[in-house]
Amino acid sequence: MITTLLVANRGEIACRIFRTCRALGIATVAVYSDADADALHVREADTAVRLPGAAPSATYLRGDLVVAAALAAGADAVHPGYGFLSENAGFAAAVQDAGLVWVGPPVKAIELMASKTRAKELMAAAGVPLLAPVDPAAARTEDLPLLLKAAAGGGGRGMRIVRELVDLKDELTAAAAEALSAFGDGEVFAEPYVERGRHVEVQIMADEHDGVWALGTRDCSLQRRHQKVIEEAPAPGLGDELRDRLHAAAVAAARAVGYRGAGTVEFLLTDDGRPYFLEMNTRLQVEHPVTEAVFGLDLVALQLRTAEGEPLPAAAPPHPAGHAVEARLYAEDPARDWQPQTGALLSLDVPEEPGIRLDTGYTGGDTIGVHYDPMLAKVIAHAPTRTEAVRLLARALERARIHGPVTNRDLLVRSLRHPDFMAARLDTGFYERHLQALTPAPDEAGGQLAATAAALADAARKSTALADPAHNNNNTTAATALADAARKTTATATAAALADAARNNNNTATAAALADAARNTTAVGVARFGAWRNLPSQPQLRRYRGEPDGREYEITYRITRDGPAVDTQGVRVVAARPDRVTLESAGVTRHFTVSRHGDRVYVDTATGSYTFTALPRFTDPAERTEPGSLLAPMPGTVVRLAEGLAAGAAVEAGQPLIWLEAMKMEHRILAPATGTLTALHAAPGLQVEVGALLAVVTEPPDHDPEASEETA
Repeated sequence: MITTLLVANRGEIACRIFRTCRALGIATVAVYSDADADALHVREADTAVRLPGAAPSATYLRGDLVVAAALAAGADAVHPGYGFLSENAGFAAAVQDAGLVWVGPPVKAIELMASKTRAKELMAAAGVPLLAPVDPAAARTEDLPLLLKAAAGGGGRGMRIVRELVDLKDELTAAAAEALSAFGDGEVFAEPYVERGRHVEVQIMADEHDGVWALGTRDCSLQRRHQKVIEEAPAPGLGDELRDRLHAAAVAAARAVGYRGAGTVEFLLTDDGRPYFLEMNTRLQVEHPVTEAVFGLDLVALQLRTAEGEPLPAAAPPHPAGHAVEARLYAEDPARDWQPQTGALLSLDVPEEPGIRLDTGYTGGDTIGVHYDPMLAKVIAHAPTRTEAVRLLARALERARIHGPVTNRDLLVRSLRHPDFMAARLDTGFYERHLQALTPAPDEAGGQLAATAAALADAARKSTALADPAHNNNNTTAATALADAARKTTATATAAALADAARNNNNTATAAALADAARNTTAVGVARFGAWRNLPSQPQLRRYRGEPDGREYEITYRITRDGPAVDTQGVRVVAARPDRVTLESAGVTRHFTVSRHGDRVYVDTATGSYTFTALPRFTDPAERTEPGSLLAPMPGTVVRLAEGLAAGAAVEAGQPLIWLEAMKMEHRILAPATGTLTALHAAPGLQVEVGALLAVVTEPPDHDPEASEETA
C-alpha cells in the first residue's frame, strides 16, 4: 500500500496528482529547483526536497537526485507525471532498485516504446498500420515533405517539417540539437509528412492481471509547433468501424509490450480516413482530463491502484457520457511567432461554473520563469453535447481574468468559435491556414472604450487617495493637506468642519471620521473626482498604449456638476470607481473592471480583455533604439550562431543569425534587412534578458549614380 508519494515533476501535473493523493489519504512529496522554490506545487505538497540548480538538466532530469529525495523524505512510491523522466527506463529501474513503488509501466515496456524507431518495428510485427520510415541520407524530391522527429521524445521538441531537399541537412542538425537538449538523446528519424492529417489517440489503462481498457478516442489536431493546443473527447466524426479499429490496435499495442498503468497510443489519420501508428506514450498525457470527464474516472487514482497490484474495477470500462474539450493556456504571443512570455502573473481567475475544470500550476502572484514550458493552465469543459462543451469553454475563457504576460487566451476563444472547428473540420494544419485571421489587430472602437474606462478609473483612484492621509493620525502634513482640500469644497459649512477636524488629527477616531466625511463631501460622483466650480473645467488628458499591439489612445475628460464626462461623442459615463466603470455607448451599457499594477492597466469586459501601459504626457526622445538592432525577444540562452557569423559579415534579410533557447524551445533571430553585421554581442552559452542587444545590422546607404558622377 502506498502511503507517501513523491512526484518527480513540477507545475500543473504535480498539483493535479497531489489533488488525487489528498482524496485517497496519501501523503505527498514535491521536488523543486531553485527557480521553483516558491512554486504552487511546492506550496501544495506536504513536504518538499530541493534539487540545487535551475536548468532541467541539473534538476528534474537528474534521476539520481530524485531517487535520493524520495528516500530522504520517507516516500514509498514515485509518480513521474509527464515530460522530464516520465518515459526514461533507466529512471524507472532506479526507482524500483531503491525499493520504491514505480507508478508507471514496466521497465521493459518503456524500453520497447522509448525509441520511436523500435516502437514502429514492434507495431509492424503486431499488425498495426504505420508510415514507412525514410532514410534522410537517401531522401529524394518525391519523398517530400518529410517530418523529422526525435526518437527519444515527444511534445513537439526535435520536430521539423522539410519541404525542400536543400533544407534537409540544416533541419536535421537543428532537430538533433533540440532533441539532445530536451531528452539527452540526439537520435532523429524521418517519415512522410501527411498534409491535413488528423491526430487521434486512444487512452489505454492496463493492470497486471491481463486487463486492458481502451478508453475512447481523443482528437488533438489543433497544434502549434507540433504541440497540442486544443483537445477533445471523443474524437468527432469517426465512424464505428474506424473507432473499433483504433481501439483494437491500441489494445494490441498494449498487450504486445505487457503494458500496465496509463498510456496512450497515437495515430495519424489521412484525409481519407486511413489510420497510421505514430507512437505510444508510456505515461499519462497532458490531455487526460477530457477522457476523465467523459468516462467519469480519475486516471491518476487508477494509476496508483494498479501500481499497488489491484486489478481494474471491471472487465470493461464504464460507458462514456457527453463531450469534453480542453484548451491549453500558454504564456505566449501567437501573433509574434508564438514567442514565450515571462514575468509576474498578477491574477489567474477562471469562472467557477458547472462543467468547468481548471488544472494549473500557478496562482496570482507567481512568476513565469524562463526555464520551463510556458503552459499556465488547462481549462476543461464537459457538457452533454460537443456544441455545448465548445460554447461553455469559449465563454469561460472569454470571462477569465488573466493579468500579467501576454497569453494565447484570445486565440483559444477565436479557435473554438471558428467555423471549421465548430463543424469539426480538424487537421494539424489548422493554425498554418488560419493564424492570421485568429490574431487580428484589436478592435479600435473596443480599445477606445476600454482605454476610456482606464482613464476614468485612474482619475477616480487619484481623487479617492485624498482621503487616505487622514487615516495616518499622527501625520500633520496629511491633516494640513486635507484641510486645504476641504477649504476648496463648495459647501462652506462642510469645509469649515473638515478643517477643524483636520486640526485635531492626533485623534484616531477623528481621523477616521474625517476620512468618511471627505468621501461624502459633495454629490455622488463629484467627491470622487474633486470639487467642481461654476465654470467650465479644463479637460484632463491621459494617454495609454495598447499591449501587445502598440496602438496609442488619448482620452480627455472633464469634471462637471454631474460628475465626469468624456469628450468622445456618443459616450456617456454612467458610473466610475477606481475598480469599476460603466459606460453607455450607442445606447448600450457596458461594464468594465479595471485593475492597475504599476504603469500597467488591465481592463476586463464581458466579451474580452485589454491591457494598457499608462504613458506620460510627453515622450522621452532619449528612449530610442538604433536602427537594425536585434534585441532578445525573451530571456534565454544563446545556443548557437550562424556559421561564420562575425562583425563585418554580409547578411541577407530573413537570414537566421542567432538561435536562442527559452522555455525548452529554440527561437531564431533573423536579420531584419540585407546589409552588414556591424556589431555582434551574442555568443553560445550567453544568458540574456529580454531586450538585450544581440547584434546590429546596418543597411547600405542608397546609391545615387548622379551624385557619384558629380563627385567625380
